[in-house]
Amino acid sequence: MYAIGLDLGGTNIKSGLVHKTDGIIANNSSPTNAQNGLESTLTTLTKAIKELQYHSDNDICGVGIGAPGMISYDRKTVHNPPNLPGWDVVPLADELTKRTGLPVLLENDANLMALGSARFGSGKIHDNFIMITLGTGVGGGIIYQNQIFRGVTGAAGELGHVTIDYNGRRCNSSVTGAIEGYLGQRFLSSIAVENILNYPDNELFKAFTGKFETLEPLHLTNAAEKGNTLAIEILHDAGKQLGFALVNYIHILDIRKIIVSGGVSKAGKWILDAAYETAMQQLMPPFKTDFEIIVESLGNEAAVLGAASLALDNF
Repeated sequence: MYAIGLDLGGTNIKSGLVHKTDGIIANNSSPTNAQNGLESTLTTLTKAIKELQYHSDNDICGVGIGAPGMISYDRKTVHNPPNLPGWDVVPLADELTKRTGLPVLLENDANLMALGSARFGSGKIHDNFIMITLGTGVGGGIIYQNQIFRGVTGAAGELGHVTIDYNGRRCNSSVTGAIEGYLGQRFLSSIAVENILNYPDNELFKAFTGKFETLEPLHLTNAAEKGNTLAIEILHDAGKQLGFALVNYIHILDIRKIIVSGGVSKAGKWILDAAYETAMQQLMPPFKTDFEIIVESLGNEAAVLGAASLALDNF
């Protein structure tokens, strides 16, 4: 059985033809050109779907789409997705069914990262886990009994907006001290710059003077690998913040397997070891049993695989 999966981002739309057991058979990527408005993006999505239809000799059961923003409980409508100008409340599934003739379902993009992991990745051997995506922002998805836990309205899993410090930083939401304000890519970079400015003899200060706006978490990871103690300290502190967030998730959900994905997760041990140590210090004793942090090996493919799995599971 085959399905088409799409990952709708503010910059690019990634698409793939996916077999239920063999994974991605063919894929493509195209610019979203979100600045051109809703109709332009609908045209791009339609083209991506039809190209995979035309190049497939197989029956396609349907289409799954991962989108930013809130998704209606019937998985038909997206509400106010960030980074997509001109979008408000869009009945995206019905619009694309009209244009392609295929049934379509939507889901939050981070939820589908989790589903992709559950069907094809590191989560495949776990019926219950929490997915944390560390990228431009911090997202999350909860897999409970091998299905996405959606809550009452379908909006569950906004793990990046759980407060760890009520006097803390603000992120893209109205939440003060949310974990995204410490681990989201630009927020982590901003924290790093604040620290580096205090150490003019550090190699990072010398390398980025006059261009601190170009500093990214990857630069911190590379510096840490070379033994830069300031970079190690910055990443370690970010990991501690993540550890406190994990304690909240685990105490509430009683799910002890944490799967981490996204660009910032490439910092690996420099963040995740500190997160594990902090969580183990703070968790109530019964919750320490079977606690584990796992890095997702699929990378960005998880989103397309999860989107297609949504269609494969439901059509």
